[in-house]
Amino acid sequence: MDEAVARPRVDRRQLQQIIAGLGEGILLIDPDRSIAWANETALAIHGCERLEELGADATQYRRRFVLKYRNHHRLTAKQYPVERVLAGESFGDVVVEVSRTRDEDFHRVHRVRGFALANADGQCESLVLVIQDATERYGAEDRFEQAFNANPAPALICRLSDLRYIRVNQGFLEMTGYGRDAVVGRTAYELDVLEQAERRDEAVAYLHEGHTIAQREAMLRLPDGGGKFVIVAGQPIEVGDERCMLFTFIDLDARKQAELSLGQSEERFSKAFRLAPVPMMVCALPGLRLIEVNDAFAGVTGHAVADAVGRSPAELGLWPDARAWRKLAARLEAREDVRQADIRLRTREGALIDCQLSADTVSIQDEPCALCVLQDVTEHKRSELDLVAAIEAVMKDTSWFSRTVMERLAQIRQPLREGEAQAGLDDLTPREREVLGLICKGQSDADIAAALKLSRHTVRNHVATLYGKIGVNRRSAAVVWGRERGVAGY
Repeated sequence: MDEAVARPRVDRRQLQQIIAGLGEGILLIDPDRSIAWANETALAIHGCERLEELGADATQYRRRFVLKYRNHHRLTAKQYPVERVLAGESFGDVVVEVSRTRDEDFHRVHRVRGFALANADGQCESLVLVIQDATERYGAEDRFEQAFNANPAPALICRLSDLRYIRVNQGFLEMTGYGRDAVVGRTAYELDVLEQAERRDEAVAYLHEGHTIAQREAMLRLPDGGGKFVIVAGQPIEVGDERCMLFTFIDLDARKQAELSLGQSEERFSKAFRLAPVPMMVCALPGLRLIEVNDAFAGVTGHAVADAVGRSPAELGLWPDARAWRKLAARLEAREDVRQADIRLRTREGALIDCQLSADTVSIQDEPCALCVLQDVTEHKRSELDLVAAIEAVMKDTSWFSRTVMERLAQIRQPLREGEAQAGLDDLTPREREVLGLICKGQSDADIAAALKLSRHTVRNHVATLYGKIGVNRRSAAVVWGRERGVAGY
């Protein structure tokens, strides 16, 4: 009798009842290549409702379903899982992309393993394919891969089991100049992204443990041997079934260059500030606390640089007239420019010096400050007063000179500058001559207003007009001008 006829038909009903409800797809194949049975999961993940739709045997199955590897290479007939298990091969976890020849919209990803079932005599009764639907998982991985590659932020993925880089995106390649082959497959020891990192030992320990690596500055070694400053961070992730570390980077070169340029600018400013021949100081606003003073300031005031920095002018006793300095501070705090303001300073030894102060507000490390430049005019004022006294002495016995002669003498003492108006006493109105006489007597605007029974506003207008006619801008200059012309007061 023929052996094939003599073999009893296998009763798989109990086995089928056991595996029918499993979440994995189960496909039973007889040694004669026929597809004997499939559970509902196996039918569903093939897009079928009946067993016949899978095909009567392995050959029909291959004709109805096209299988490709994940690299999109199509499987040959012998590489189909159904053919491999029929050839007596047991295998685990083959991942394939599955499509149907008559359905362009059907696409699945299957993870397949195969083995044979033998009876008590060791004879093969059935061949089994266990199939999992991995479509969603690998779809998510595909989306991640696309997002990873398209992300402009430089990134690397390092497998933790052997610390080899398995992914690199275009952003990292463009930032560093590496080729893809020079990165993928190399270890974290060969391309050390944590080189010169802040708290490097801590970061390396977190990498080995698979813990999050917080952002920190590091140095990336470039293909040309140079280096690039970056901020690097590590985030544990899973790619497939493997634990990995996702490294992301921020290029710091532009910021470092800006910091370097800023540092050079600050160094140049510091040198120019320190070597300037005129006294200078940088004050914090508000309060005018001294942040920096130069050597000329120390020479004029007698306060050493180290003693002055960090203290306020009031603490140093610089301000003999507190009210005047409060007004000056208010102007600076209101971000007003100050030009040639007459002020008085007290030196460390207690001497008073007359200065002209010019100041402007600046921002230093995002903090508002005032840069103040001082000009010591003490000697100039002393010379001016000496000149006034000398002229007064000469004029005591020259009252018989005519006013015209006095003006000529004044012009000889102080020649007119080119383009300057040649105004004389005769060009002044009687009221302006009265105001000039009272100025020469040393009276203030309030005193003049009281003496002439005028408002202070009117007196200020007369003074401004007078200054414009005689070409001066200070009271002391008006006194000199008047006394040179014999004005001793009306």
